[in-house]
Amino acid sequence: MTADEEYMTYCIELAKKAASLGECPVGAIVVDRDGNIIGEGYNRRESDHSPTAHAEIIAIEKAAQSLNSWRLSDCTLYVTLEPCPMCAGAIINSRLRRLVYGAFDEKGGACASLVNLFDYPFNHKPMVRSRILMEECSALLADFFKQLRN
Repeated sequence: MTADEEYMTYCIELAKKAASLGECPVGAIVVDRDGNIIGEGYNRRESDHSPTAHAEIIAIEKAAQSLNSWRLSDCTLYVTLEPCPMCAGAIINSRLRRLVYGAFDEKGGACASLVNLFDYPFNHKPMVRSRILMEECSALLADFFKQLRN
């Protein structure tokens, strides 16, 4: 198992916590250059009654607090689902070096599916790797929404 897969496995566990709370199962972590997890989060929009309580935003905020800096330029964000426009903007604004995600988001993804915000001439562009444990990440989401429909 690669390091990216190990970190994504942890994100999947966080996504399961979100699902147990009735939240869309998305988990995220920020890892520093030494391989330490310095921020983590899972979706909490329903629990917090907040449209910005996405896993990525929570993980990025915790990482910034951990480093006492908004600049996360030596860090990698791992997330089970392709980030939305808000989260892609946070990735740009926090200067994250890398983004690694699992499943594509055909309805809201802003890193490949609907649009790629990183293709625009913003002042920062992260390296991106997708499809890490994609089947597992996709299955979590599919099962969650299937249960909602039932």
